[in-house]
Amino acid sequence: MEDSESEKAFSNRDIYTGKFKGILPHGKGKYAWSDGTVYEGDWEEGKMTGKGQMIWTSGAQYVGDFSGGYLHGFGIFTGPDGSFYQGCWRMNIQHGIGKKQYSNSDIYEGSWKEGVHEGNGRYSWNSGNTYVGSWKGGKMCGRGVMKWDNGDLFNGFWLNGLRDGSGIYRFADGGYYFGTWSRGLKDGKGTFYPAGTKHPSLKKWGSSLGYYDDGKGLLSGSLINSEGKARQRVKRSVSEKYSGGGVLRNSSRISHKCTSLDKNWTHLDPPKELLMYGSSCTLSHNSEDGNQEVEDNNCLIYEREYMQGVLIKEKVKNSTDLLKKGKQRKIISVQEAKNSCIDFLRGNRSYYLKLNLQLGIRYTVGKITPVPVREVRSSDFGERARIRMYFPRKGSQFTPPHYSIDFSWKDYCPMVFRNLREMFKLDAAEYMMSICGDDGLRELSSPGKSGSIFYLSHDDRFVIKTLKKTELKVLLRMLPSYYCHVGEHENTLITKFFGLHRITLKTRRKVRFMVMGNMFCTELRIHRRFDLKGSTIGRCTDPDKITENTTLKDLDLPFEFHMDKLLRESLFQQISLDCKFLESQQIIDYSLLLGLHFRAPENLKAFSQPPDTMHNHESSPTGDGVNLGEFSIPPKGLVLVTHEPGSVSTAPGPHIRGSTLKAYSLGDQEVDLLLPGTGRLRVQLGVNMPAQANHKLPQDEAVSTDVELFEFYDVVLYMGIIDILQEYNVKKKLEHAYKSLQHDPLAISAVEPKLYARRFISFLEKVFPNIA
Repeated sequence: MEDSESEKAFSNRDIYTGKFKGILPHGKGKYAWSDGTVYEGDWEEGKMTGKGQMIWTSGAQYVGDFSGGYLHGFGIFTGPDGSFYQGCWRMNIQHGIGKKQYSNSDIYEGSWKEGVHEGNGRYSWNSGNTYVGSWKGGKMCGRGVMKWDNGDLFNGFWLNGLRDGSGIYRFADGGYYFGTWSRGLKDGKGTFYPAGTKHPSLKKWGSSLGYYDDGKGLLSGSLINSEGKARQRVKRSVSEKYSGGGVLRNSSRISHKCTSLDKNWTHLDPPKELLMYGSSCTLSHNSEDGNQEVEDNNCLIYEREYMQGVLIKEKVKNSTDLLKKGKQRKIISVQEAKNSCIDFLRGNRSYYLKLNLQLGIRYTVGKITPVPVREVRSSDFGERARIRMYFPRKGSQFTPPHYSIDFSWKDYCPMVFRNLREMFKLDAAEYMMSICGDDGLRELSSPGKSGSIFYLSHDDRFVIKTLKKTELKVLLRMLPSYYCHVGEHENTLITKFFGLHRITLKTRRKVRFMVMGNMFCTELRIHRRFDLKGSTIGRCTDPDKITENTTLKDLDLPFEFHMDKLLRESLFQQISLDCKFLESQQIIDYSLLLGLHFRAPENLKAFSQPPDTMHNHESSPTGDGVNLGEFSIPPKGLVLVTHEPGSVSTAPGPHIRGSTLKAYSLGDQEVDLLLPGTGRLRVQLGVNMPAQANHKLPQDEAVSTDVELFEFYDVVLYMGIIDILQEYNVKKKLEHAYKSLQHDPLAISAVEPKLYARRFISFLEKVFPNIA
């Protein structure tokens, strides 16, 4: 029962004037804290709940909904710095749909989460720049459109506030660049269309990003209007509590409702809205329909390739030739579509194999993980060391129902691979979720002639490859020795195996799989990939078939790599140990898989950066170099620094295992790799290894025939020894070698494992020459 209105002074000099319920404020009332903060509004059993207004001594003011002593619901907050927020709140934190005008006149309207921009929204800078799209953690992340005040426009993907992924850059003069970006820099292949040149359908490209004509794209559905009001159900999440003091400090009750707001909120597709600002900034629809006239003197287009923002290759082509090629591709695609109907079952089979593989691995890992850890025994490698299970579609006593086809599952040497995964420090739950998660596996085209099917886990950590029966036998035979080798040599470069499985379908068709670590699972972009054997027979790639993801061969490698003395010694010491192991197992025809990440000097990066966009953008370390009068020494693209465990991640990944390497240049100390503007990485054998790539220019490019010219690049190397399941076969290799002798005198070395290892190491010593 409510008491009549009265006034009560507390011992801490706070004063409450209003209605009570017993001894607790209840109903309408005004509470004044001793520091000058005042709340006036609704109360419920001692807590601010309902409508009210709070004014702080700093000048900040809030008018709106309260619940359990918190700003909770819809309200308007005016900050002491002149900022203004109108929208949803949750426990004193901006959470939901809202609009904020900052003190510098920047405006954001859209979705908030835990006080930062998260979801879909529009940010307008006082400089005139505007971004409409996805946000995460307060930064532009996902798909979105940025329009700069100079008329330039970018439509594509973002990550941590920078362009990252595929996109279109539309210049103010009407030119277009279709390509890919990495951390704000052009990185990879792309095509530039000057103003007035016909270009591919932007409408089609936009639909691939999720921008559809029906308004149901990724960014549609945001509820935004000019007044910044919202109607949204607030989802539950953990948030930090901020309390003023007195009654508010002790508040703990939480209300999960969000008051219905103004009816003027409408559905809006942010990217479409931005693209409709006017003809001066829209992506031309005339060019999409093929109606745009092309001037004869401006019909050249440019195929370009960038590395870290630096243009390294450019080809000039005629736009009409590309249009003809486009028509040819359309014809081919139609034919392929017809053939795909004939090959329908084959495509389905690949889909079912992926599902079966996920079901089997989930079953095996779940069955073997609870078994107490113990040392591997000889019996764990034997014929009886198998897990077998039948998976009917409708389920059984031991297996769940599923949407695939009936199959039988066999898991080879489960205890051995369980111990290997723990040796490689892979968590069982993470391993299972990476391969068996809802995002599934994606199929890759085979990079070689093996005819194997390759799958990649959704997080790129693991590669799954189908095996021939002979390869399965080789792996099982060498598994005991392999287990000992990787146990004794934590820095081994040999492929890391995590599982070996077989699926048998109703047709009695047997498919064998092995799970491996992906050595190119790295936060850095891999610009070039090479498969090196040390041979010249068929070891080149057709230049017309080379794409960004092509794995090149020995004769395609134009570089030699100069490394720190100690790093090189560690590398070749391990390569020698690994080759001796493969030689002991009678293995030949293996390769060094090499990945290159190129680094551009910081002074060149500055020319490719877009105008400033974020008001709170954290600028990268500057690269001004060392000034020597009128000359300037540009900074390096990478730097070795003394290893600091707290500054880098030391948790091994699927391809990372072993000690931190020592560098001669830093006094034989363990080192990290510092990448200006990117981060700090731990240097390990085959992972994050810095080097200088030297490229000798062809003679016709040199200024003088008496002088040899070189190009130098800072690179980060990733490498591992792969294809280790080709067993020595005397008769077959002798026939192959003698047939090849007229082309490659070194081919005779392929008939004997010891000679193959010697040739392999000799070739790599030329690729990584020893320098003083």
